[in-house]
Amino acid sequence: MPTNANSLPPSLLTELGDIKRRLNAIERAPDVLAKFDRYPTTEWAAIGRGKVSGNAWSSCGIANVTGLVYDRIEAKFITDRIITGKAEAELRFASFRHFGNAQKECLSASRSVIVRGSATRQIGTCIFQWVHGIPFGWDYEDGDATYTIELQHRYVKGPTADVPDRRQLFAFNKAVSTNAPDGGALAMPNNADFATAVVSQTRPGVSLGWVTVSDPSNLDPYDGSYNISNMHYCVGLPADRAPNATTDGWGWYTGGVAEGGDAPNIDDPYL
Repeated sequence: MPTNANSLPPSLLTELGDIKRRLNAIERAPDVLAKFDRYPTTEWAAIGRGKVSGNAWSSCGIANVTGLVYDRIEAKFITDRIITGKAEAELRFASFRHFGNAQKECLSASRSVIVRGSATRQIGTCIFQWVHGIPFGWDYEDGDATYTIELQHRYVKGPTADVPDRRQLFAFNKAVSTNAPDGGALAMPNNADFATAVVSQTRPGVSLGWVTVSDPSNLDPYDGSYNISNMHYCVGLPADRAPNATTDGWGWYTGGVAEGGDAPNIDDPYL
């Protein structure tokens, strides 16, 4: 009579199946062509970042990490014009799976960092290490997907635009009004029939009105947005080269005040 004395328990069969899948994945693993993973990005200028789509998370820099080798990254980026109380940023790193017809799924995220900046304009620098917490790209059963790690931002405060300086000039036609304005008229070289002067708005006998022009010392007014670069570099590293990396993320920032923000949340709205 047959017995089950020599059959394998389901848990062991599952474990053997997983080992087989892992061995197959190792056989498919890409050759390591460099000492560390490199995920090239191209931008190093700090670009103005407006508030996007109701202030959902949107990406400043994107690194394609399909086929990654290491479980942690180090990235560097710069900031500009993060102004305390006017344009303050919330930043995080997040990993995504891209599949199907432009579908995108958030797999993991770091804790956010709130950058308060400074009272005056400064260039800031941030270096960030993070354990991304996703399986290696070549270890996914879905071989058609692409994986990215993205530097994302959203506003804590701002954008708060400057109120531009203005100057008011009063113009009148000498052929219409012969009353000299307060302080005397200033001749207009390109039109002998007109003159300008700054006068009391209620001066009797003058009815042509005021003209407001931008102060020439403020022809490039600040629009209130902060500037953040793409990742200057994004590189995959082993544990001994990124010992401070955690699933929350670790880093340092110069160029103003930065503080810890919300815990990782892959369900936050993102673009």
